[in-house]
Amino acid sequence: MSLFRAGLSSFIMCSALCFGAAAAPVNDIGALSVAGNQIRGANGEVAQLRGMSLYWSQAKAGRDFYNAGVVNWLADDWRANIIRAAMAIEGDWSVVEKGYLSDRDGNKNRVKAVVDAAIAKGIYVIIDWHDHNATSHQSEAVSFFSEMAQTYGSYPNVIYEIFNEPVDQSWNDIKNYSIAVINAIRQNDPDNIIVVGTPKWSSEVAEASRSPITGKTNIAYTFHFYASEKWHYNHYMNKADSALQNGIALFVTEWGNSEASGNGNLNTEYMNAFMNWMEGKKLSWCNWSISDLTETSSAL
Repeated sequence: MSLFRAGLSSFIMCSALCFGAAAAPVNDIGALSVAGNQIRGANGEVAQLRGMSLYWSQAKAGRDFYNAGVVNWLADDWRANIIRAAMAIEGDWSVVEKGYLSDRDGNKNRVKAVVDAAIAKGIYVIIDWHDHNATSHQSEAVSFFSEMAQTYGSYPNVIYEIFNEPVDQSWNDIKNYSIAVINAIRQNDPDNIIVVGTPKWSSEVAEASRSPITGKTNIAYTFHFYASEKWHYNHYMNKADSALQNGIALFVTEWGNSEASGNGNLNTEYMNAFMNWMEGKKLSWCNWSISDLTETSSAL
C-alpha cells in the first residue's frame, strides 16, 4: 500500500507541475521581488513558482539527487520552474550521513551543484538552511549565507531560505536571528528574495505578520503544511489567509501530500483543497520531496 501511495503521490505532483511552465523561467519571469503580499516578476506581474524540494542533503535516500541530471530532468520532464536544495545542518544520521555542522564541504558542495545546475538551466533555486535550531547556529548561518550571496548574489535565480522550520523558538528570537542573516546576505546581494522561517514548524505565519521584519526589502515568510493532516487542513489555511490580509508575502517552500511524518495517509481531498487554495492565492510552492524512500511523501 505504501508503494502505491508513493507512486500516486509522484503522479499527482508531476501532473500538477506539467502545466504552463516556461522553457527558461528566469528568462521569462526575470528577477523576483516582493510587493505587498505578493511575489512578482520583473514585469510587475505576480509570479507563481511550482517545483520540488530535494530531500535532506546528508541522507542516503536523497543526496545522490543533488546533481545537474536531476535538475534538468525536473525542469524538462516535470516542467518544474524551481527546485529547493535542503541542506541538512544537524542531522548526523550515521557515520556516512552527516549534516553541515559535521561535514561542511560535503553538504555545501551538493547544494552548489544544484544551484549551478539551476542557473545553467534557467530555473529558480532555493538555498535552504534545513534546520530546526538555527538560532543556536547563527554564526554558522551568517558565514554560509555570506559566502552564498558573494558567490551567487548576481544571479536572479537564487532565493535564500534562512531557517527551514523553527520549533519552540519565539517569534522575537526567530526575527533577531533572521535580521542578522539578512544583513549578512545584503552585504553582497541587495535584491534577491529572502524567505524567513516562522514559529511552530513554519506554520504560525499570522503571528509573524503581526510583527514583521521592517526596513528590509524583498522579504517573504515561510509557510509549511502537510495536506493529509486534518489539523493542518482545518486550521493552517485560515492562519495563512490572516497573514496575507495583514500584508506579508508567503512562500510555501515545503508542503507534503502525506501526514507530517512524511508517511501515512494520502488524503486527496485535503490535498486538492490545499492545491486549489495555493493556485487561488498565487502562492509559490515546492513539494516534499525528491527521494527514494518507501514513504508517502517520496516522489520516487
